[in-house]
Amino acid sequence: MASTLYFKDNFFNSGKTDILSENQEVLGEVDLRSSFGSGLDIYNANGDLMYTGTFPMLSGKWNITNANDEEVGRVRSRLAFFAKKFEYEAYDRGIYEIKSEIFSTQYEMFDEEGTLAASFQRVSGWFSADAYCLENHSTILDSYELVAVVMGMHEIQKRQRSSSNG
Repeated sequence: MASTLYFKDNFFNSGKTDILSENQEVLGEVDLRSSFGSGLDIYNANGDLMYTGTFPMLSGKWNITNANDEEVGRVRSRLAFFAKKFEYEAYDRGIYEIKSEIFSTQYEMFDEEGTLAASFQRVSGWFSADAYCLENHSTILDSYELVAVVMGMHEIQKRQRSSSNG
């Protein structure tokens, strides 16, 4: 699996979008199952389900399960001033901090020792659906799992924006 991936959301939070390599090779897809942003599935290039991300009922946390329906981690927002902060608890594999400057579109994900595990940035979004470029530096987390983490963080941010506007 390539270490740099490109993937995106859809305007209406439903439908399938490709996961692409730097060379535009299709490496899988994101299936945004609901127009309400409540869940998505990540598939590999062979069409095999790899990960699922969902919000549990009445929760602002994003749970990630593997193809065997085993919960493997949880993404949550962390309180931060003048920054964007999230945490990914990869069950039995550590807790990862995701952070970005307040107005930046670039994010970095660090393990508990402070080692860079992944970096990603939003590469569009003004007049098009949000798209991301992900670089996986981890030997513990696979790239498909990281796609589920990034999309979960994205869904949490969308919920936060809609609740502050309403």
